[in-house]
Parts: sequence; structure tokens; C-alpha cells
Amino acid sequence: MTTPLPSTTRRITHQQGVTWIVVAVVLVLILELHLLPALLGGLVVYELVALLERVLRFTTLETGRLRALAVALLAAIVIALLVMLGVSGVAFFRHSTTAIPHLIDKLADAMADAQLVLPDWIGNYIPTSPDEVRKALQRVASQHGAMLSSAGREFGRVAAHILIGMVLGGLLALHHSVSIRRAGPLSIAIGRTSLHFAAAFRRVVLAQGWIALVNTAFTAIYLLVGLRLFGVHLPLVKTLIAFTFIVGLLPIVGNLVSNAAILAVSFTYSPGVTIASLVFLVAIHKLEYFLNAHIVGTHIRARAWEMLLAMLVMEAAFGIAGLVAAPIYYAYFKREFVRTGLI
Repeated sequence: MTTPLPSTTRRITHQQGVTWIVVAVVLVLILELHLLPALLGGLVVYELVALLERVLRFTTLETGRLRALAVALLAAIVIALLVMLGVSGVAFFRHSTTAIPHLIDKLADAMADAQLVLPDWIGNYIPTSPDEVRKALQRVASQHGAMLSSAGREFGRVAAHILIGMVLGGLLALHHSVSIRRAGPLSIAIGRTSLHFAAAFRRVVLAQGWIALVNTAFTAIYLLVGLRLFGVHLPLVKTLIAFTFIVGLLPIVGNLVSNAAILAVSFTYSPGVTIASLVFLVAIHKLEYFLNAHIVGTHIRARAWEMLLAMLVMEAAFGIAGLVAAPIYYAYFKREFVRTGLI
């Protein structure tokens, strides 16, 4: 005689199983077709519109033309503000390039100092003047011109996908707010699952946003207060702080990228500042490890090893896009399995 399944697992319906399969296929196709930027852009707009609907009490309006007009106007404003924010960010980083000539000079000085302590077979290949550094950078640019051109086209494609995704997110928010059409059981199940996925995205963004804020705050204190108490004024400090927050929204890899940027700029000042920056980054990230575990555990309800394993598998399967999507995908599926009693 077979043992009956636990009551918690019997709640899984055929519709729910089909829905999970459909969602899993769609999520894999999004990564395979390089549509993750569009998905993220759409989720951001959808969540912001839903949040503002609740804050502005649009949900109290009766379903009809008035509510449709209000939600559509709200979605248009959100998309316009996000586009303006993106353009302002690009303009900010372009303006920061005015400090690059000074940075090149500092880099040349640092390399000249390093040449004194390095063996001749290494030091002879190190550029030690600003002109040599510029020529080396120009050679790299000319040798990789095709790759840089491809990167420019890729940036344009990603920007277009994000914009289209934001428009779709606004349209979905409008549809969700004003739709009164009766749907079939499968459509209802997919719609409910989509809301659960959006909720998982919201939890991940909140968790990673807090992590990025904490990391940026510590970095700003170090660059603007700690170093300046000793008379050290690094170039591109404002850019480094903004860059730390932006890339900090990417789990784990964001910290590695921002750390590399801080160490690179510190190296242009002096070896002593480079060592101090390295010690600071190692020490502060030991502290942040416990803070991050608490923040992620509170929002996503996942242990650190679970997230690392999910990110490792997703990165191996889909590259950088998989690494970015891993926390969202994992948070969604884990919450679904917990909700149905599978885990």
C-alpha cells in the first residue's frame, strides 16, 4: 500500500504545474534571446506605477476611462523620468571625462615610480610619461576598434530594448488596473504567477538597493573623509561614488568591479594609498558580509550559499545575463515552492 502524499503537496494543481512550465520556458527564452534588459525595464516601470497608484489612491477610482487616463498619464510620467535619469547619468559620466588627462598624468607618475623597483625585463615595457600612456591607450583602441564599435552598437541595442520594455511595463500596468475582461483559468493562473514574479523582483531590488546604499556610504566616507584627513585627494571621486552605487546593484560582481576601479584610481596616486584602499576594501567587506546576509535573508529569505550556487549555475549557463537574473529567478521559484509546501 502506497503512502499518501503530504497534504501540503496535494495543493499543487494541474494549472499551476502548467503555469510553472510556461514561466520557466519564457524565462529561459528571455535569457537566450538577450531580452533581460527589456524585462528589467518593464518590471521597473510596472512596479513604480503600481506603487504610485497606491500612494496616490488611484485604486479608489472606479474602473473606466477616468482611471485608464490617470494610470496612462502616470505611466508616461514614470517612463519620461526614467529616460531623463538615464540621459543625466550618461551626461554625468561624460562630464567626468574632463579629469581623464589629469588621471593619465598621475598614472604615468605611478608607473615611473614602479619602474624603479621592478626588474628591468618588466620595467622596460612600462610607459613612464603621459605621452607614452596616451600612445599605449591609442594602440589598444586601434587594435580593438572592431570590438569597441560592436560594444557601441550593443549599447544602443540594449538601450532600445530597455525603452521598449519600459513602454510594455506601462501598458501592462494599465491593463492590470483597468481590465475587466473575464479570463480563462490558465490566463488567471499565469497572471497570478506574473504578479508573484514581480513581487520577487521587488524584493530583490529592495535588498540589493540597501546593500548598494550601505556599500556606497562606506566608500564615500573613505574617499571623502578618511583619505582627505591625510591630505589625499583622489581624482574622479564623485564618479567613483556614483559608479560604486550603480554597479553595486549587481550582486557580488558589482562589488568586485567597484573595488577594481577604486584600486586603479588609488594606484595613480601612490602605492601607499593603493595599499590603504586594499586594506579598507578587505576590512569593510568583511563587515558588509554579515550586513548583506541579514539584508538578503530578510527580503529574499535565502541563505548566502543558496544565492552563490544559483548565481554560479546561471552564470555558467547564460553568462553575465544569468548572473544578473539569478537572484530574481531564484527568489521567485523558491517563494513559489514554499507557498505550495514543496520545500
